[in-house]
Amino acid sequence: MRRAGGVTGGLLLVLAAWLPSSATADTHLLVISGLGGEDEYSDRFHDWSMSLISSAAAAGLPAADIHYLAEDPERAPDAIDGTSRRDTIVEHLQGLRGRLGSEDELWVTLFGHGSGRGDLAKLSLPGPDMDAADFAEVLEGFEVARLVLVNTASASGEFVEALSGPNRLIVTATRSASEHHAPVFGGFFVAGFEGLGADTDKDERVSLLEAFSYARQEVQRRFDSEQLLLTEHALLDDNGDQEGSLEPALAEDVDGLAASRAFLAPPVGIDPSQYGSPEVRGLARRKEGLEGRVAELRAQREAMDEETYLEELEALLLELARASEALRSANGEAAEEGA
Repeated sequence: MRRAGGVTGGLLLVLAAWLPSSATADTHLLVISGLGGEDEYSDRFHDWSMSLISSAAAAGLPAADIHYLAEDPERAPDAIDGTSRRDTIVEHLQGLRGRLGSEDELWVTLFGHGSGRGDLAKLSLPGPDMDAADFAEVLEGFEVARLVLVNTASASGEFVEALSGPNRLIVTATRSASEHHAPVFGGFFVAGFEGLGADTDKDERVSLLEAFSYARQEVQRRFDSEQLLLTEHALLDDNGDQEGSLEPALAEDVDGLAASRAFLAPPVGIDPSQYGSPEVRGLARRKEGLEGRVAELRAQREAMDEETYLEELEALLLELARASEALRSANGEAAEEGA
């Protein structure tokens, strides 16, 4: 077999051993499209759902790891796995809980109408609705590396407090139950993944933070262009403090750092068709972990001695370079074997 970049098999084995359980790690995407009420909204929610699914598939997410529950399964029977009724959603999530391991990731994205009063926030569904507490209950047993929940519905802000926790990244289209007008955030959020529209750092993939920031800016631009008062304020919480941020940032103890490392796509340079290779996925996770450590170190720079900071940064960057080289080699070999 070909060895690209001069990396030895021994180095590949050492790098893979650093993350033994990550070699089989998977990312699953569950899209839930709720009750439209009118054709206009039913069409909108379905189009947004299909757009996100298409972007995830184009980024390399296997079809078996993409799940879609919708108001009308007959609308796209090849893509929709079932009706977005409460019992079906619970059953589907319980099934995923039995399949996902501690190194896996789960992204849940909700499209639809929401309602709320006080600290109560609901997603409108065919049949009984589900509120934030219902989602919190069914998601409680998930022990995954990262759980992302994006609620693009109106009155969705209370989902932050109900679902916030360690290794959880929560996005809502509004900051409170009082923002009850149908948000446009969801459309811009999915648009950020299309054609890498939100890829501000030009690494050829879109992070959750980039998609959030892109959507928030586009929402503001839309309201400004129509000379309307802003009626929706999106929140992101990724540090488990139950308080979402309107403007997350790449800094320690602030929402945004974890979201900047959350992707549906494989790392740059990885052939999406080869991302199903256990070795490639394992090394990709290793590279992402090192990138996260570099970001965390840079966020702490002002509080560190400069010499110590530079020494630690140099060591991490060297380790990252080795992991990147091993990943490129493994990706090339996976592509060669699949040819």
